[in-house]
Formats: sequence, structure tokens, C-alpha cells
Amino acid sequence: MEIRRMFWNSPRSKLKGTWSCWEQPIFSTRAHVFQIDPNTKKNWVPTSKHAVTVSYFYDSTRNVYRIISLDGSKAIINSTITPNMTFTKTSQKFGQWADSRANTVYGLGFSSEHHLSKFAEKFQEFKEAARLAKEKSQEKMELTSTPSQESAGGDLQSPLTPESINGTDDERTPDLTQNSEPRPEPTQNALPFTHSSAISKHWEAELATLKGNNAKLTAALLESTANVKQWKQQLAAYQEEAERLHKRVTELECVSSQANAVHTHKTELNQTIQELEETLKVKEEEIERLKQEIDNARELQEQRDSLTQKLQITKGHEVAPLLSLWENSSIAIDLMFCCH
Repeated sequence: MEIRRMFWNSPRSKLKGTWSCWEQPIFSTRAHVFQIDPNTKKNWVPTSKHAVTVSYFYDSTRNVYRIISLDGSKAIINSTITPNMTFTKTSQKFGQWADSRANTVYGLGFSSEHHLSKFAEKFQEFKEAARLAKEKSQEKMELTSTPSQESAGGDLQSPLTPESINGTDDERTPDLTQNSEPRPEPTQNALPFTHSSAISKHWEAELATLKGNNAKLTAALLESTANVKQWKQQLAAYQEEAERLHKRVTELECVSSQANAVHTHKTELNQTIQELEETLKVKEEEIERLKQEIDNARELQEQRDSLTQKLQITKGHEVAPLLSLWENSSIAIDLMFCCH
């Protein structure tokens, strides 16, 4: 009912000739709509930016089935189904058919293979219904033309009297009484020559139309085959690209794992460096302490040297105390070095 509401709400100027109040939607689905490029006759041109509703309509007054689709207020499909149409599945989700009246090829891309199969079944069903409707209409036309043909046959046979064929009554009376037979009446199947010629021309025109449609369908089939080959090549290229990207992802994952290992090793090195720095700091403090002790020892050595000089100068009773003091200082210095 969505298509029907859209038709009713659309401007009549835009949809003139595409809607009849006697048409009813009998099947609807959603698909992406394409048309063959009129210039190249090879590439598909999308006529809808997104999936739209595609419906089968039935006109009970004219006994006609149509495929109609709208994109907003614009009719992007308006195709009357005829017995010589064929819906072709070109892939698992894409199908197409040629419309000789619209001089184009329509393509539909479905979301799943199930929707495509359902649409194709309905197409075949309504195509068969259109064929039966056409045959019935032809039978009605033949039945309506038969009485006029019979009357025309009677008018043609009316001048054929015995007088016009066998002469006057006086000349042919003996023959008529002895050998005359009743003349057969024209049967219902006897048609005038002019009507047979019209039927022949009609079927010749139908044959020419079928040949033209067959040529168009053959061309469309060849184009579809070429498109399938092109799509297969593109699919192979996409698969190669996917494999290349997969390998690249694997390489990046390996690099990432290596980077994690490097990061762990770097952390360990940083910890080792920090420990070494702390040890170096301790050693530097110890060196500073040893330097201070060396300075103290130097001062004591200087004091010792000073005392030695004084011992050399001093004489008499002062020598013994000075020597005792010198020995004590020497012992203290020796003890200091021994401790360190």
C-alpha cells in the first residue's frame, strides 16, 4: 500500500499516465534500481540512492500487469509486462529484464537471494497471466470478426445462380432435371481472400516484432555476459587485495609483538640503569668520605713533619717529651690507616 499512497500524494503533472484508479498492487519488495547506460549500453547507472519499493500492479480494466517503482515523487520504473519479456538472474542478488517499449534494460539489486527468487517467480507468474490474457483477447477479436466474414461470403456467393453458370432455363431444362446436384453452402471457416491477407500481414508484423525483441534480448544477454566477466575480474582483484591486506595485518601483528618485547626489554634496561645509578651515587659518597679522610691524614702528616723539624732544633731536656709526642702521633696515623 506504500506505493499506492505515494501515487495518490504525488503531483499529477509528474505522474501523468503512470497511475490508474483501477490498478492495485499485488506484490511488493525492496531493491536498488538500475538502468543500462543509454550511451555505452554496458555499464549500469543507479536510479535510486537507496533501496526503494518495487511493486507489481494489475489493471483489471485493461487486463495488464505492470512493474512500478518510485523514488520520492519520480517514477523510476514503469514497465508493462509482455509475454516476450524474460527476467534473468545474473548473480545471487541481481536480476534484469529488457523493456522494448521503454527502450531500456532495468536491473534490480536485492538484499538476499530469497527476495530475488521471489521476484523472479512473480515475474514468470504475471508474464504467463499476460500471455493468457493476450490469447483471450485475440480469440475475442476473431470471434467478433467471424460473423462479418460469413455475411461477406454469402454476398459473394449470391450471384452464382444456375442461369449465370448453365445458361437460360429453356436451354438447360433437361440437364437440370437429370443431372443437377445441390450446390454446397459456404462453411463457417471459409474466409475471403482479403481477410486472409490481413491476417498474414498481422502475423508478419508480429514475427518482425518478435525478431526485433529477440535481437534486443540477445544484445542484452551479451552485455550481461560481458558485465558478469567484468564483475568476476573485479571480484578476483578484490580477493587479491583482501589477501594482501590480510598478510599486511599479520605482519603488523608480528611487528606489534616484537615492539612489546622491545618495550619490556627497555623497561628492564631502565631498571638496571636506575640500580646502577643508585650504586654509583653510593660509591661517589664513599669516595667523598675517603677524600676527607685523606685530607685529614695529610694534615696529620704535616703536623708530624712540623714536629720532626722542631725535634731537630730542640735540645736538652725537651728532646725526650718531643720524641714521645712524635711516637704517639705516628702510632695514631698508623692506626687510622689500618682501620681504613
